[in-house]
Amino acid sequence: MKSSVLTRYRVMAYVTAVMLLILCACMVAKYGFGTGEGLTLVVSQVHGVLYIVYLIFAFDLGSKAKWPFGKLLWLLVSGTIPTAAFFVERKVAREVQPLITDGSPVAARA
Repeated sequence: MKSSVLTRYRVMAYVTAVMLLILCACMVAKYGFGTGEGLTLVVSQVHGVLYIVYLIFAFDLGSKAKWPFGKLLWLLVSGTIPTAAFFVERKVAREVQPLITDGSPVAARA
């Protein structure tokens, strides 16, 4: 597996997690204090689009790592739980790191 697969997953995991925290803060402002309705709409739509990109990259990583469906499902769902993506990303990065090849050809020994 190439390192770019893990890198793009990690970037999207962080971006999605941060956007979800911002969305939670906007929801508290909207429903708790009655302000920020327009901002909440924009943030929710941006998070939705970014979450779809996250799903694509997470599925790509999980399929290339040949994970079982349950593990892949947990990876996909972690983008919907506030702060979960931070912890799951760290665990995934440690687990996938040994599977990464640098892409350079290896000379065969006789």
